[in-house]
Amino acid sequence: MNSNLPIDMLMKWGSVALIGIALFIATTSLVGDRDGPGQKYWFRYTSMIERNLRTMFIWTPGRSVATAQLGILAAVFAVEFVIPDGLPAFPLWPVAVAVGPYVWIHQEKAKRKTAIEFQLDGFMLALANALKAIPSISAALNSVVPILQPPMREEVELATKEMKVGSTLDQALLHMAARIGSRSVDSALSAVLIGRQVGGNLGKVLETTALSLREMQRLEGVVRTKTAEGKMQLWVIGGLPIGIIITMSLLQPGFFDPLQGSLFGYLMSGAAAGFWITALVLARKILAVDI
Repeated sequence: MNSNLPIDMLMKWGSVALIGIALFIATTSLVGDRDGPGQKYWFRYTSMIERNLRTMFIWTPGRSVATAQLGILAAVFAVEFVIPDGLPAFPLWPVAVAVGPYVWIHQEKAKRKTAIEFQLDGFMLALANALKAIPSISAALNSVVPILQPPMREEVELATKEMKVGSTLDQALLHMAARIGSRSVDSALSAVLIGRQVGGNLGKVLETTALSLREMQRLEGVVRTKTAEGKMQLWVIGGLPIGIIITMSLLQPGFFDPLQGSLFGYLMSGAAAGFWITALVLARKILAVDI
């Protein structure tokens, strides 16, 4: 029995090595074919990752992220094959590796947008004060960069750099609004552009816009506070049926068997699940208060 152990281990690790080589060859062939679907998907995916990272001023190449995902995925399959009992909840590991970067980027972009919106009224006031001493809005925009804090400072600094290399003020501000993707930022920068084109006291317009943005932030904070309790109740009530099903299955095995043995039982289960999902969707829409 002990004599077979080295042979078994050798066969297991040899199989892992062959699987790794096969995956490497398959990936290389798919990515290496410039006209094939693999190369097109690879380029599209890495470009998407890199484009989203650059909007947050993270200069990691998208190819590096995708290569790391492939390496981690190969390691997960190797560990699953080597461990006798396998990884717990193995199907979730490849899914987590595949969608992990996208979820992280989405969360970081949301945090960055929230931070910029929080700094927006201060930026507008600083620009309004700068216009009192500097008549040119481009020069005023450049003068407020040192007093701003990231991430707003990074966005304004990039806008000023774009103007230095030939972009107009309108183009730089529109690019800034597109990068951030915030309705509040769009409104504030629209006030700058419209006030510049219409004329008049632009500093006063920006001060009024800053006060309006501050009041909107206050109202949004009040709404979030008022709806937080409702959202918590939604999660509790929404998870209650699942908790009841698990509890009854543990306490009394076979309690739900009548629902699985006939067409009427399946119909009842489907109707209950449909009503449950509909209630969750409607509750989320009711709690999604938009100012």
